[in-house]
Parts: sequence; structure tokens; C-alpha cells
Amino acid sequence: MPRFVTQRDLFEVRERPSRAYSWKVFLLANIIVEIPYQILLGIIAWASLFYPTFGAHLSSERQGILLLYCVQFFIFASTFAQMIIAGLPDAETAGGIATTMFGLMVTFNGVLQKPNALPGFWRFMWRVSPITYTVGGLAATSLHNREVKCAQNELAIFDPPTGATCAQYLQKLVEAGAPGKLYNPTSTTQCQYCPLSSGDQFLGGSEIHWSDRWRNFGIGWAYIVFNIFATVALYYLIRVRKSSGRPNRIISVIMYHLSRAGTYCRAFITGRKEKCPRKREQIGKIY
Repeated sequence: MPRFVTQRDLFEVRERPSRAYSWKVFLLANIIVEIPYQILLGIIAWASLFYPTFGAHLSSERQGILLLYCVQFFIFASTFAQMIIAGLPDAETAGGIATTMFGLMVTFNGVLQKPNALPGFWRFMWRVSPITYTVGGLAATSLHNREVKCAQNELAIFDPPTGATCAQYLQKLVEAGAPGKLYNPTSTTQCQYCPLSSGDQFLGGSEIHWSDRWRNFGIGWAYIVFNIFATVALYYLIRVRKSSGRPNRIISVIMYHLSRAGTYCRAFITGRKEKCPRKREQIGKIY
């Protein structure tokens, strides 16, 4: 973000007045030049995450899907930062707003709290969070068909009726499609039943499914495209479009309140309160 602000200031005082190239070229160049770096970072992050965590026993398809998700996440993060900083006056304000928004996306991605346990509005946040689809794709790909082994304190332990084995006692339950697994079917005492048998059943509680892996990947690219269009639109509306009177005043007031929001975000994160500029000073600084 600080580098973008420096380049934007240089463009607005030199290239734009001399008409060397348009603001659209400037924005697209800043977005495109980041993509090779983000691809490289995604590959490094994938290698650092995948091999220490999963080893090399997953299929080539699943390894490739995880790599694609890692690269996509870094490209999303880059375009998201470009969208936030495009129309804001400084990197500090943009950083505070981006940190707050990213924190909300991570908090309501359906992993820290299952979607069916969220109140109405926060369930909406779960649906619109881009991280929901990234985490869903990563989790579904890495845990698909992985066997679940319950710890001792996670087992349901009970005794069957006298003269019956654990398998005989639970026969109707198993035939009805019970998702768990019986560890000692021939035992006549202390039946050990694990309520889960695969990673897919565990992820199903968070509405994460293996069949949605490519859908989630496509939605991730939709967010990236939205970030690019929003970057261009915000820059045009705030820093290019010529207006006078009331519309210009409204934009100034919005920018002022965004600056205050960024100040409060930075104070909350760093624990250090900064002095907010007065309204007229800030509006005069922007315009």
C-alpha cells in the first residue's frame, strides 16, 4: 500500500498532467505487475504448508488443487489491497480498514463457528466472505476420505444387552446408515463407538463438501475480478471524476469519515491512540 501511494502521487503530479498515459493504464499496470510475485509466493506457501502437514501421499489432483487455491489466495489478497487503497488518501487509513475487513472475513468463514450456529446477519457474513470459499476448498481437498480415529475421550462407551455382541446390538443402527464406526464389534462389554468415520462427515457440519471444490475455486476468481473492477471504479469516482457542489462535498465527507475509521482501527490494533484531524483540515487535505 505505501508503494502504491507513492506511485499514485507521482502519477498524479507528473504523468497525468502531461498525458503520458491514462489513469486506467496506471491502475491495470499496478495490478498486473503484482501477479507474478503473488504466484511465486503462493507456490512457496503451498510447499511450506503441504509437505510438512500432509506429506506426499495425496493424489496429484489434490496436490494441484491445493496449489491453485494457495496461488489464488495471494492474488486475491493483492487485488483486495489495491481496491482498498485506490481512493483513500494514505496507506495508514487503508491499512486499518483492510485489517478490519480481513478480520471479519476470517472470523466468519464457518470454521471458528459453524454456520448453523450463527445469527441471521452473521450467517449472511459467512456467505459473502471470500475466505469461506478458500477455506472450504482447502479443507475439503485435504481431508476428503481421510479416516477419522477418535481419541479415548471422544468415544461413546456403553455395554450391550447380556449375551449380545456390540455388532449385534448396533446392527440396526449401522444398517440405517449411521455415520460412525464401531471399534470392537465382537466385544460383549465396553462397546467403543466413534461418531465419525471420515473427514467428509466432520466437514459436513460446517457445510464444506468435496463436490464443491471447483465451485469454490470459481467463486474465488469472481471475487478477484470484482476487486479489479472496484479498484477502477473507486479511483475514478474519488480521484478522477470532476464534480462540483454537493456531490463533491459528499465525497469529501465520506473520505473524512473513512479516515477517522482508519484512525480508530489503528488505535484498536496497536493500542496507541492518535489524534484525529479536524473535519475542515482533513477535507482540505483531500481536495
